[in-house]
Amino acid sequence: MTIIKTSTLGPTLETERLYLRPPVKEDFDAFAEMHADEDVMKFLGGVQPKAVAWRTFNALAGSWHMWGFSMFCLVEKETGEWLGRIGPIHPYGWPEYEVGWGLNKAAQGKGYAREAAVATMDYAFDVLGWEKLIHCIAPENIPSQNIAKRLGSTNLGKTQLPAPYAHLDVDAWGQNRDEWRENRKQFFK
Repeated sequence: MTIIKTSTLGPTLETERLYLRPPVKEDFDAFAEMHADEDVMKFLGGVQPKAVAWRTFNALAGSWHMWGFSMFCLVEKETGEWLGRIGPIHPYGWPEYEVGWGLNKAAQGKGYAREAAVATMDYAFDVLGWEKLIHCIAPENIPSQNIAKRLGSTNLGKTQLPAPYAHLDVDAWGQNRDEWRENRKQFFK
């Protein structure tokens, strides 16, 4: 047998406090724990039993392989703790390309989502070449709306997700590449 090429799933991005990288099997238990948390998953499609979380986890990894992008796992640099998932996604039937996020309860309210979103939005526009992106956010999800606003995204109105999420009431918050070029200046003064 001859191995012609070996590759990793994708890049690792580094921010001030975080590493953002494709999932590795060691992330699964923390991923499944987050997906079993009713409070965390309230606006992320609902709680997932471990077997369903396993499928979701593997779908994220598979998207890196098949499509060249997917959500990154957030890992705190100082501790190595797995904090959540964030990044570029575009599932089949999704209304637009999205940068979405979900953090475990302990990581919320510390600015990690904003910090990681800036890096992944740069990645989506600069590396993936996206012209526009959205964040699908429930009208009651004020914390995520505040993150979107801080990033410079605006509420573009109601959007329709495909099954099995078609029943969810979500707004598309977003911006285009030129808007992001202007909005990101606030983070790099």
